[in-house]
Amino acid sequence: MARTPAHGTRLDILEWLRDPAAHFPQRRGADPAVHGVPCGPVAAKLGVPRRVAAAHLTLLTRLGLLRTRRIRGRTHYRRDEVRIAEVARMFEKGW
Repeated sequence: MARTPAHGTRLDILEWLRDPAAHFPQRRGADPAVHGVPCGPVAAKLGVPRRVAAAHLTLLTRLGLLRTRRIRGRTHYRRDEVRIAEVARMFEKGW
């Protein structure tokens, strides 16, 4: 797995999490737009094992692009729009 933030898979994940309700089904009262999406549905959409999806999600979280929330023993991931905007501005300025 490439260890760059701009890896195509990670960009896909960020894009899907922009509108999670359109890409992931609602599960047991946890609205994906509000609470985020657990690792399992992301892995299923990517067609990879959970460990692989978790590695991508962990890297994005460590970069500050995703926020996490624990619900019923599972970690849910959602975008951190403020941090993503900051990173976008850095690249626009030529870093």
